[in-house]
Amino acid sequence: MAANLLKAGHNVVGFDLAVASCEAAARSGVHIAGTAAESARDADVVITMLPAGRNVLAVWTDVLATAKSDAIFIDCSTIDVTSARIAHGLAADRGIASLDAPVSGGVGGAKTAALTFMVGGTQSAFLRGTPILDRMGKRIVHCGGAGNGQAAKICNNMILGISMIAVSEAFVLGEKLALSGQALFDVASTSSGQCWSLTSYCPVPGPVPTSPANQGYKPGFSAAFMLKDLKLAQDAAASLGVETSLGSHAAQIYGSFEQRGQGSADFSAIINFVRGESGLNDDRPA
Repeated sequence: MAANLLKAGHNVVGFDLAVASCEAAARSGVHIAGTAAESARDADVVITMLPAGRNVLAVWTDVLATAKSDAIFIDCSTIDVTSARIAHGLAADRGIASLDAPVSGGVGGAKTAALTFMVGGTQSAFLRGTPILDRMGKRIVHCGGAGNGQAAKICNNMILGISMIAVSEAFVLGEKLALSGQALFDVASTSSGQCWSLTSYCPVPGPVPTSPANQGYKPGFSAAFMLKDLKLAQDAAASLGVETSLGSHAAQIYGSFEQRGQGSADFSAIINFVRGESGLNDDRPA
């Protein structure tokens, strides 16, 4: 994402606790600062992407103290809605515009500037932030007020996690019935069973050459990240009294997969968990 901002002609100053990330960014032309606050001090646009809500709140509290009053803060993390709204409040207290703008599209989308941004915040902040987000993505959707970008992200990824398990179960059942993966794909991808998990991210090798299944399930979006998002959705559902039985079960399945040491695999590798539970070898070719 930083590299694409550089390609668009922006001057980018960055900071990360991970030395390897700083080194990689520096090779792309990013100027590396000594601290997060230093990286943002003179910036017109401040973009954060962090693991959890508590990290966002800690960094924003630190960075907002010395940021320019006419800057705009954009958080591209995937975090809980409550923390996102608190972050907006921190910015508002300083009179600084802000957006929550989590992304969809994985590593591939980040590299090719093809991400989807789900954006929460005021209309005026959205209009200010859109030109920057356009440099990193191909679809920018204003989802409403503060925190609504996060709301859209966790709802979307609950659908994604459930659908990937459903597609995986169908392919494993097909294997048991002596149906080839290609034949099932050819039918389901043009019939009522079609969905993104099948047509763009098929969990078996062959039908979709660009899917992680053809790269040993090297992650574009890891199973651990999927579990994180499913847990965020479940926390939100529980707090609001919303029944999400399939979302809850999907979180349990991905939790079991991670406990078996597979959190770093792509989330589509969940098909190997289904195979194992079905008496097939986890690494059996599809």
